[in-house]
Amino acid sequence: MMKEAISRLNKLFENRVRLGIMSVLIVNESYDFISLKETLGVTDGNLASHLKALEENALITVNKQFIGRRPNTSYSITETGASLFRDHIKALEDIIKA
Repeated sequence: MMKEAISRLNKLFENRVRLGIMSVLIVNESYDFISLKETLGVTDGNLASHLKALEENALITVNKQFIGRRPNTSYSITETGASLFRDHIKALEDIIKA
């Protein structure tokens, strides 16, 4: 049971920043870059590299727009991302119960 649950953990969510990004996005329709940076307490470059990895794996989508004259980049979780993240959390719960 424990071994099976551990095998269901998703390596994409092993990093605390990626886990944090997904946690924020699964409960919010979208979240902008600056708010994510402040919420997670990370640098621009660190956040950007983790967002890129999640985007490349089709777990999040990026929305770039202008608000007034200022650029704004926000992120949303995809259906695939939400499903994989829920599976990861369920595996963690199963490990705790074992």
